[in-house]
Amino acid sequence: MKILKFGGSSVATPARIQSVVEIVKPYLKGDVAVVYSAFGGITDVLINVSKLALEGNLEYKTKLAELEKRHLDAVRELIGVQKQSSILAQVKFMINELEDVLHGIFLVKERTPRTLDYIMSFGERLSAYIISEAFKDRGIAAEFLDARKVVRTDANFGYAKVDFETTNKLIGDYFKNHTDLQIITGFIGTSETGETTTLGRSGSDYTAAIFAGALHATDLEIWTDVDGMMTADPRLVKKAFTVPQMSYEEAMELSHFGAKVIFPATMQPAMVNRIPIWIKNTFNPSFEGTVIHADSKNGKLIKGISSMNQVTLLSVQGSGLLGVVGASMRLFATLAREKINVILISQASSEHSICLAIENQYTKQAKSAIEKEFQYEIRNEEIDEVQVETDLSIVAVVGDGMKHSPGTSGRMFSSLGKNGVNVMAIAQGSSERNISAVVRQADVAKALNALHEAFFLSDRKVLNVFLVGTGLIGNSLVNMIEEQYNKLAKENLLEVNVIAVANSKKMIFNEDGLKLSTCIERMKQEGEAMSMKGFADKMIGLNLPNSIFVDCTSSEEVTASYEEILSANISIVTPNKKANSASMDQYYTLKQTAFKRGVKFLYETNVGAGLPVINTLNDLLLSGDKVICIEGVLSGTLNFIFSSYTEGKKFSDVVKEAKEKGYTEPDPRDDLSGMDVARKILILSRETGLSFELNDIQVENLVPDDCRKGSVEDFFASLEKHDTAFEKLRAGAHSKGEKLRYMAVLKDGKVSVKLGSVNNDHPFYSLSGSDNIILLTTERYHERPLVIRGPGAGAAVTAAGVFADVIRIGHYAK
Repeated sequence: MKILKFGGSSVATPARIQSVVEIVKPYLKGDVAVVYSAFGGITDVLINVSKLALEGNLEYKTKLAELEKRHLDAVRELIGVQKQSSILAQVKFMINELEDVLHGIFLVKERTPRTLDYIMSFGERLSAYIISEAFKDRGIAAEFLDARKVVRTDANFGYAKVDFETTNKLIGDYFKNHTDLQIITGFIGTSETGETTTLGRSGSDYTAAIFAGALHATDLEIWTDVDGMMTADPRLVKKAFTVPQMSYEEAMELSHFGAKVIFPATMQPAMVNRIPIWIKNTFNPSFEGTVIHADSKNGKLIKGISSMNQVTLLSVQGSGLLGVVGASMRLFATLAREKINVILISQASSEHSICLAIENQYTKQAKSAIEKEFQYEIRNEEIDEVQVETDLSIVAVVGDGMKHSPGTSGRMFSSLGKNGVNVMAIAQGSSERNISAVVRQADVAKALNALHEAFFLSDRKVLNVFLVGTGLIGNSLVNMIEEQYNKLAKENLLEVNVIAVANSKKMIFNEDGLKLSTCIERMKQEGEAMSMKGFADKMIGLNLPNSIFVDCTSSEEVTASYEEILSANISIVTPNKKANSASMDQYYTLKQTAFKRGVKFLYETNVGAGLPVINTLNDLLLSGDKVICIEGVLSGTLNFIFSSYTEGKKFSDVVKEAKEKGYTEPDPRDDLSGMDVARKILILSRETGLSFELNDIQVENLVPDDCRKGSVEDFFASLEKHDTAFEKLRAGAHSKGEKLRYMAVLKDGKVSVKLGSVNNDHPFYSLSGSDNIILLTTERYHERPLVIRGPGAGAAVTAAGVFADVIRIGHYAK
């Protein structure tokens, strides 16, 4: 014998019902019975209709007429014309009976739990009756079984308790005398006095389990609208997948903490009789689904991650709890009297505090009851006023494999911590099957995704990138991510998803990731108006795990948001020097914020584009080395100018050539002023531990005084007047066998940025093109400085450095 159950979504429309009939047909070769819920949404309609009647609102008649039409239309579509009349008459008779009850509620303005149960029973009675007739119309011998005939309960309306001894006997006797396919109403039963009762949440599943237990079925199949028990809620975790098998205990834990595919009550009769429970998908009937049975060992550490929302945390603490026998008993007895269920309990070993989680709706009631019970202790300041934190959730990782497996809780809390999810309370039972944590409800999606990644995709990491700045560097970065996406995913198990891109005018977001080949053009065409505040608010509001903000601008407005972004547990990668070369206070604040929040603030490309300058310097310092001197040619633009400035050339022409090749800023004075180099050496000096401000640096401005105002065209016109002066500098260096280089030097606690000359023994002498070079003289590299040399300008190398920092964060997140 097999028992099949189909939920409301499976029988929501006549088309779905026809599909269900086809699913059932192959089972008719053996013994089978089928339990049905009400048509999708009908139970809620019945509750609402009764509420309208209770309020004296005549709208209930309109809603009732719509409900009647839906069922009559189902009959007309499912049953042949020749057989419709008697079935339509029976449906109308049942609707008239319902209408009489609602009219009574409307008149007396009273709706008892008993009456509500009776009203709700019409959903299952109508659906099972119509479906049984649909089977008959297709030549299948079927019989409508109103479960009230055989399911006996107490009179606890709304959540009736089953009398299994009587029920099992009645079901057994009934099936001995009825051999046709039984189409059974779910959800409902009858009290000892003959009144209609309901079995509570997921009552139709429970009905199916009751029949399975009574008939010692070989299998219980719950047909729903998902492919089985999932590793997490697929609405919140896009990468969730079906768990092939799990134990009864694992399924019980997951269902208690919010997994709505199956509920604890359903499993009780099946557990007692060791009946396997299959969770299958009506919309994908060929998929095997999940089987829940006594032994499900498959080598997995955990089977699922679940969550429960709308939770309140109550904390009772004070010296009056220390060593006092019976305090806990009084606390929980008080809540029991108020019929408030405690979801989670956590107590410190010091006995100084007890915190417990309940549903939000009972917050005021629970707080009042506890404070009343402990009023004398509170008055004498032995116990504090009950502390309340609302809008929380519980996330739980569940699996039999956790038992005696060290490191499970470490992996869980490390994953949450790295993503900035604060844990407010924890609980773990002695069975070691469940670890639960209370978090802010706003963090649930992030927590579930982080945990799912840690336990089910532990070899794979997903990074969510938010990019501001789509100029040369930003555009190159997007192209690099696209080119390397498959290779990183396959060989490095790292997925880099670009969630948002923005320029100074437009921004576009897609939580599932933008298509890299078109995202910048789409942003320009379809994006909404850009503001840094709006971008940051939306990014923070999405609250995605492993989020990285990438700033490829040179904007101070963008850097002004860094502290807020880091505080929201979002890492930052940037070539923008404005933040780290601003005030020392801001530099220190950003570093400390990143450290406290456990996120990364990476800016390797602030100095030397893609060259490993900052990381190399930090590695030396971390290993105990000490910096004696830093010398550098830190501007690719200025190095191109002075390495190209040879005999026979005019200085103004060389600057024009650099601009035409795209090496300079739109206004070359920004490069010739030396401030870009000053910012870079300032950042390096701060990395060594020196507290310098930008105005502490001596900077030689190569822009003559009379060239500093006016347009770029005016600048070049005026610069020609100074070609002779620059030629004297070049010729003077040449006469000594030296070359001009614009250098930054940190030595003896002082920093200078100026034009100088070097001979052919100096590493700077052979520098050409737009290369940068940095000499690190340290205690370890004293006789021969450590030399870092390579391209120090260009969108491609800078973007590559940014990309490397992004990947570095991915490896950290693992």
